[in-house]
Amino acid sequence: MSSTTALRAHLVRARLAGVVATTREVSLRRYRLFAAGDPRALIGLDPELPWGQRELIELMAEKCGVSADPLCTFGHDVIDPELTLSALGAFADRLGAAARRGAAVLIGTGHPHRLLGFYAALADALSAAGCAVLTPAQGRCVDITTRFGLRTHHLDYVRQVALVRLPGPARPGCEPGAHTHSPLPVRVALDAAAAAGGPLPELVIGDHGWVCGAGQLGFEAMGLADTDDPAPFVGQAEGRVAVVVPLDDGARSVYYRPLIRYVLDRAGLSS
Repeated sequence: MSSTTALRAHLVRARLAGVVATTREVSLRRYRLFAAGDPRALIGLDPELPWGQRELIELMAEKCGVSADPLCTFGHDVIDPELTLSALGAFADRLGAAARRGAAVLIGTGHPHRLLGFYAALADALSAAGCAVLTPAQGRCVDITTRFGLRTHHLDYVRQVALVRLPGPARPGCEPGAHTHSPLPVRVALDAAAAAGGPLPELVIGDHGWVCGAGQLGFEAMGLADTDDPAPFVGQAEGRVAVVVPLDDGARSVYYRPLIRYVLDRAGLSS
């Protein structure tokens, strides 16, 4: 069995692709928010084109494989595993190119409880290949609007992967960091890197606001996105995000390990 065949089977079995946990109702709500220009859905992107809900559904059907029928309003979303595999290949190719030229890279996540291990493995491999994995603005305060109001977070790095934490002691047994869609952390990190005289990243890797916020500022950016996050896919369609891999971004962290092996093998970064 080829590595691609095995990974395709894993994607469907782990529900990273195929029928995923994200519901159509949740996705449609986010599409409506994006179409209305709500910052919670734009996550740092300033679209150049008018994107109504119908156009977003068509885009997400093309890029993810969700239903293109606007009358489909309930049930679980579906991600075409072939689209996931194709995007993972493009992701790996850019990762390998960055490694070969020794590019400076910034990696950050709004899903530290799920995706920290995935990104940390990339950071380790890039460091071993001679890339500078940047960690600007360590400890800097970031005020982020949440459903509980404005909360001050702190920018932190775990295994060279940026994330934000709420103040207070870490809970034993839990991976660090808070879930966020905000583009503010990447803006703070990039501002700090520029203020220090560089280096600036040649590639930003991540999800949510990390990808959209960096892409909006003109940095090469790529990452992962679920079916209820249209912003990265719009950014890709408008040429500001290089690669977006469609998959369920809220699964158990262990389920992403086969993706790490596949990406590093294809990028030529396996140890």
